[in-house]
Amino acid sequence: MSQYRKISSLKSPSEFREYLAAEKIDIPLNDKPPCDASAALAQPLHCGPFSFANRWAILPMEGWDCQRNGTPSELTRRRWLRFAESGAKLLYGTEAAAVMHAGRSNPNQLMIAEHTAEALTALCREMRETHRQKFGAGEELVIGLQLTHSGRYSHPDDPHILASRTAYTHPLLDRKFGNGPENIVSDAELEEIISAFIQAATIARRAGFDFVDIKHAHGYLGHELLSAYDRPGSYGGSFENRTRFFREIADGIRKACPDFPISARLSLFDILPFVKGADGIGMPMQWMEKEYPYAFGGDGTGLDMDENLQETVKFVDLLMEYGVQFICATVGSPYYNVHLQRPAYYPVCDGYEMPQNPLYNVARHLKAVQRLKQLRPAMKIVGSGYSCLQEFLPHVAEYTVAKGWTDWVGIGRMVLSYPDIYCDMISGKPLDRKRICRTFGDCTNAPRCGFVSGCYPLDQYYKLRPEAEQLKTILKNKS
Repeated sequence: MSQYRKISSLKSPSEFREYLAAEKIDIPLNDKPPCDASAALAQPLHCGPFSFANRWAILPMEGWDCQRNGTPSELTRRRWLRFAESGAKLLYGTEAAAVMHAGRSNPNQLMIAEHTAEALTALCREMRETHRQKFGAGEELVIGLQLTHSGRYSHPDDPHILASRTAYTHPLLDRKFGNGPENIVSDAELEEIISAFIQAATIARRAGFDFVDIKHAHGYLGHELLSAYDRPGSYGGSFENRTRFFREIADGIRKACPDFPISARLSLFDILPFVKGADGIGMPMQWMEKEYPYAFGGDGTGLDMDENLQETVKFVDLLMEYGVQFICATVGSPYYNVHLQRPAYYPVCDGYEMPQNPLYNVARHLKAVQRLKQLRPAMKIVGSGYSCLQEFLPHVAEYTVAKGWTDWVGIGRMVLSYPDIYCDMISGKPLDRKRICRTFGDCTNAPRCGFVSGCYPLDQYYKLRPEAEQLKTILKNKS
C-alpha cells in the first residue's frame, strides 16, 4: 500500500493544487473540469487524412484474452466495443498485436496474420457500427492497430517461460531477466521480423484499420534497438543503424500498401532498470560507470531525461521524413521501471513500492510531451500517464490540451473501469467515483498470474468471473 496521500481524500482542485505544491510536484490544472462543447478536449483536429471530432484517445493495451491462435475472443470483443462506445474518436492502436508467434508477449496475445484477418475484419466493422449507433454519422472513428514484437519480453508458449530475443548484450537487463548472448537476435532474423511487420500492415489495412503503429516503446524490440549502441552489424552502433529497423519497415509498408498511414508509439526517454530493495521500495540497479549509455532519450545519469531530448528529436525528425504525422508518447518500460511508465499507488505483485510520489512521475510524462511539442510543434502527439490523476484527470487533461502541451489525452487503465468517462465529463455530469481507476494494478496482476486482464475491483463483469477469487487468493498469499 502506498505511503502517499490518497487522491480521493483531496476534495477540490485547490486542495489538490496545495498538495502538489507541498510535495514540490509541478502538475498544472484548471479549477473547472471540461463540461461542454466549448472545452479544449472537445475541439476538432485535422491531421493528415483524418479529421478527429475531439482530443480524447484510447491507448493500446494487451488483454491476455485472445484465443491461443491469436484471434480475438469474446472478451477481446467486449473490450473493443466498449472502446468504440467511449466517445473517443481516436483508438490509438486498439491492441498490441504481435506480428509473429515468436514475438508474442504471452500465449493469448492478439496476432495480426492471415489466419486472424477475417475475425479482425468483422470486429473492426462492428466497432464502427457500434460507434455510429451511439453517436450518429458525421463523427467518424479512427481505428489504429499497434504492431509489435516483444523482443526481450516474449513468452509465446508459456506465460512463465521467457523466450527472449534481445537486441544486444545489456549488462543490467541480462542479469535481471537471465538473458545471454544466445538470446541476441541476428541480422538475418531481424530481416524476417521486418518482413512480418510489413505483411502485418497489409493485413491490417485489408481488415479495415485506418493506420498502424510501429511500436518503439517499453523495452520491446523496436525500442531496444534504439539503444543498441554496442551492437555490431547493420542494426547497431550509429544512429543510422539503430533506426534501420524502423526505416526498413516503413519502406516496406510504403511499397506494399502505398498511402497507408503509419505512426509510432515511442518511449521519449528511459532510465535505469529498477529492482525491489530490502525495504520493498524500488531502487535503481547499481551502475558503476560514469555514464549510463542504454537509456534512449536519457541525460546520461540513468535517472532522468535529456532536457533537449536530442536523440528523441532526431528520431522524430526521421519519423516525419517518412510521413508520420502523429505519434503516441510514453516513457520508460513496465518491465524494469514500472513506477515511471505506469505511475500507481499500489505496486504490482512482482514489483516494488513506489520510490517516489506517483504524481511526480505523472509530471514527468506531461513535461516530456510538453518539451517535445516545444521542440517539434509540427508533430501531433497523443499523451499518456493521466489515469493516476483520478478525480483530477479532467482538470489536468483540459489544461494540457488548451495550453498546447499535447494534442490528445490518451487513456489506458482508466478506460477499463470507466470507458465513458469522457462522455460524462463533457456533458457536465459528475464523475462516477465508484468507477474511477484507483491504480490497484489488478489489470496487470491478473496477467502476471496467468489470467486475462481486466478491472477486477471496479468492473462488475470481471468482479464476477471465477478468476477474481483466484486472483485474490494468490495476491493474499504473496503479500
